[in-house]
Amino acid sequence: MPSAPVVANSDNRIKASPLAKKLAEDKGIDIAAIAGSGEYGRIIKSDIENYKPSTAANTGAVYVSGKESYDEINVSQMRKTIAARLAESKFTAPHFYLTMEINMDQALTARAAMNASGEVKISVNDMIVKATSMALRKHSWVNASWLGTKIRFNHHIHIGVAMAVDDGLLVPVVKFADQKSLSTISTEVKAFNAKAKDKKLQPADWTGNTFTISILGMFGIEEFTGIINPPDAAILAVGAVIETVGIVKGEIAKTNVMKVTLSCDHRIVDGVIGSKFLNTLKEYLEEPVKMLV
Repeated sequence: MPSAPVVANSDNRIKASPLAKKLAEDKGIDIAAIAGSGEYGRIIKSDIENYKPSTAANTGAVYVSGKESYDEINVSQMRKTIAARLAESKFTAPHFYLTMEINMDQALTARAAMNASGEVKISVNDMIVKATSMALRKHSWVNASWLGTKIRFNHHIHIGVAMAVDDGLLVPVVKFADQKSLSTISTEVKAFNAKAKDKKLQPADWTGNTFTISILGMFGIEEFTGIINPPDAAILAVGAVIETVGIVKGEIAKTNVMKVTLSCDHRIVDGVIGSKFLNTLKEYLEEPVKMLV
C-alpha cells in the first residue's frame, strides 16, 4: 500500500524537525519521500530511523550518498616530452590510415617449428619486426623522413618498437633490423624489455628510428591506429592474432588472422605506396619461408 503523502505547509516547505532533517542528510535520504508520523504529518527522528526505501513512495529513484574526490600528480619530464612530440606529429603531419587483414596460419606454424628446434624462442612480434624490415627494404618511401624542403630516404632500416613503461612510452630501436636474424631480433627485443622494466634504457637505445611498430595484441586489442613517431613517415599498429572461421583453400575452416593499420604521413606516403608496402608485409607473414631466403 503506498505511503501517505508528505504534508507541507503553505509555502511548500517540508514539515520536519531540525533533528530529522539533519539525520536524513547524514543518511543520504530524500526527506520528501518520507511520510511523517508527528503532529499534522510532521517528520520526526523516528520516521528517519525507521525509514526503509521499499516502504517509501514508489518513485523509482535510488538515492546514493557519496563524496567526490580525486588525486593529482605532477606531469613527469618523460610524459611532457611524449605529449609534445605526439601533439607535434598529429597536428603537423597529415595522417591517413590503411588497414589490412593478414592470415597468420603459416606464420604460427613456422614459429612453432623454429621454437621446437631453436634455443631462442621466437615470438610473433619478432616475426613482425623482421617482416616489416624486409618490406621496408622494397619500399624506400615508407622508410623516409620529411625535412621541410627535402625528403630523406634512409638506406639503413632502424625499427622502433614501442614499449610501455610505468611513466609513459619508450621506443627502443632495433638497428639494421633487415640484416639481423629472427633469433638476434628476439634476443635484442627481450633485452630492451628487461631494461625498460628496470628503467635502464639509455638515450642511445631509443634514438635513430626510421620506422616504428606499436603492438597491442598482447592486451587483446584487435585493431587500432597509431600516431607517427617523428621523424618517421609511418607507423604500423598491430592487433591481436584472432582465431576465426574463414575460407581456407576453398573450404570453411578455422584460421588465424591479424589486423594491421599503417598510419602514413601524406606528405611522403600516398595511398598506393602505403598499400604496396602492406601487401609486401602480408606476403612475408603469410609465406614466412621467404623471410629466410
